[in-house]
Amino acid sequence: MKLALATDGNQVAAHFGHCPEYTLVEVENGEVKTQLTIPNPGHQPGFLPAYLSELKVTHVIAGGMGARAQELFAARGISTIVGAQGPVSEVIRDFLTGRLVAGPSLCSHGSGEHGHGGGCGGGCGGQHR
Repeated sequence: MKLALATDGNQVAAHFGHCPEYTLVEVENGEVKTQLTIPNPGHQPGFLPAYLSELKVTHVIAGGMGARAQELFAARGISTIVGAQGPVSEVIRDFLTGRLVAGPSLCSHGSGEHGHGGGCGGGCGGQHR
């Protein structure tokens, strides 16, 4: 299993597409095998689901993500968990122990025009349209 967490330093980022980096975590037998932070390659419509699929990601964890992006990940067989927040190490631990609880999307920097938790006011790019 391979996780991709939207991150900003050592914290889970509030918005998946606009985070500065992603923390990729490879898990074997319920334990972290490898952990690597990579820069966000850019937020273009449909790009991140394809990119992370090529990296063999199976689960995406973020504070927030639009419904359209979640649909694009699902179409590639990638599970999404939104509403996560806090230190990356704690979120990974909670995921591995089954204590990570999904919540409402934390994406809330706009008017709600995209139909998800507070919306992105157009600032999220075309991925949510």
